Amino acid sequence: MNEATKLYQVWVYLQAEPLFWLTLTIGAYLLANRLYQASGLFPLVNPVAVSILFVSACLMTFGVEYERYFEGAKFIHFLLGPTTVALAIPIYLNWAIILKTRRAILMSVSLGSLFAIGITFAMAHLLQLDPVTVKSLLPRNVTAPIAMGISEIIGGVPSLTAIITIVTGIVGAALGTFVLDLFKIRDMAARGFAFGLASHGIGTARAMSRDSQAGVFAAVAMGLSGIITAAIIPLAFIILRDFQGSAG
Repeated sequence: MNEATKLYQVWVYLQAEPLFWLTLTIGAYLLANRLYQASGLFPLVNPVAVSILFVSACLMTFGVEYERYFEGAKFIHFLLGPTTVALAIPIYLNWAIILKTRRAILMSVSLGSLFAIGITFAMAHLLQLDPVTVKSLLPRNVTAPIAMGISEIIGGVPSLTAIITIVTGIVGAALGTFVLDLFKIRDMAARGFAFGLASHGIGTARAMSRDSQAGVFAAVAMGLSGIITAAIIPLAFIILRDFQGSAG
């Protein structure tokens, strides 16, 4: 038995084990993070984006279905819930600072959420996308679990929403630094707030890794934008449906 055959047999054995996919995911992220550190924290070398590309390349190269991969990696998916809830801790510790700027926070989140919904709808209409795709795109600016729930309620495709949401977060986290530097926004609270509002979970993680205050305001923006968007979009569809029903 030659070496190639032995390696192939080992690969067949490993890919059948759920633990292998969990190990691959963690290993891909650790490698991507090393590249990110080596690049001097260059925004375009985002560790989340790089690790996704690496894992996707592995699955496509070896013809592994996503369902098989997810069976092994779903433990990381499970941890998204506790991780999101854990963001309440830094918010609680900085509650006094948040209260001092509550009016600016609420106004910024409300306007930012409305703008994100409006620009998404306008672009979808301009591109003449079908109604189901439009519904899948509208909640893209909030964290994935909330976005998928909104998408399901209004008749979108949750899996498509998840993909668009992740892409939105990656692009925002990668390009956000350039935009903030361009407009000379140096205050860490403002920078973090912008990341949380525009790039939800991925942006919040990036803000947390750079500055504690930025991370706190990013978490506030992410949480509030999720609440506001979850209220606005379904309500708008209910009103529109009732209006069309009465008109008909």
